[in-house]
Amino acid sequence: MTETPSGSTAAAPGSADVRAAVADLASALGVDPAEVEVVAVEEVTWRNGSRGCAVPGDMYTQALIDGSRITLRAGEQQFEYHAGGSRPPALCENPTE
Repeated sequence: MTETPSGSTAAAPGSADVRAAVADLASALGVDPAEVEVVAVEEVTWRNGSRGCAVPGDMYTQALIDGSRITLRAGEQQFEYHAGGSRPPALCENPTE
């Protein structure tokens, strides 16, 4: 089972999750948040608590998690943040879904 796009936007570009993702990426890259572009925000249902970023050997809640996939761009690079459940959005360097 993979994540399921719902067809609607989970969070507007100005939502708290999107602002948090932009701020996190800007801080990590050492750039102004204005230099981070929101490419897409997609509502998804993650298949488990890994939110599509499973780390081999880690254990996750085995339940569907409503959340979002936030795609950001800084310079020529794109970055994917996954949000959902009660946790804030996190950079997903190796998406599994």
